[in-house]
Amino acid sequence: MVITEMNEEECGAFLTSASLGRLGCSLDNQPYVVPIYFAYEPAYIYVLSTFGQKTEWMRANPRVCLEVDEIKDQSQWVSVIANGRYEELPEPQYTAEREHARKRLGKRYRWWQNALGERQLRLGDELITPLFFRILIDSMTGLRATGESADSGNAEQK
Repeated sequence: MVITEMNEEECGAFLTSASLGRLGCSLDNQPYVVPIYFAYEPAYIYVLSTFGQKTEWMRANPRVCLEVDEIKDQSQWVSVIANGRYEELPEPQYTAEREHARKRLGKRYRWWQNALGERQLRLGDELITPLFFRILIDSMTGLRATGESADSGNAEQK
């Protein structure tokens, strides 16, 4: 297995093709990681959410990261981490940005379902207010592993 660093262009291409990642935020030296659906474009990552713990924490400490990976097996995988700053997109001052986020996210099937579905389970028929935010990307790093899988190596030993 060979592990290589990915450049920013390769990281961006990988994020363009992905839609599910893990958002990391922290407050008072306590990390918090949650899965999110997202849409990437150079400089930004767009997300639809609802108000909750992650939103409270990101408002208090806007330094966040997104980790996205694709694992084929133990020796073939990709992992990208984007570090940046949380930027909430409230109405009416960010109407154009919200519409842009909606269009970017809308390219994915049922992009809204996880963000609103989990909240709907807890709140029932109460009105759920969607919250759009973006991450202004400060840096991206990535690693790619290539080579024989562990299974193929074991097969050769038999």
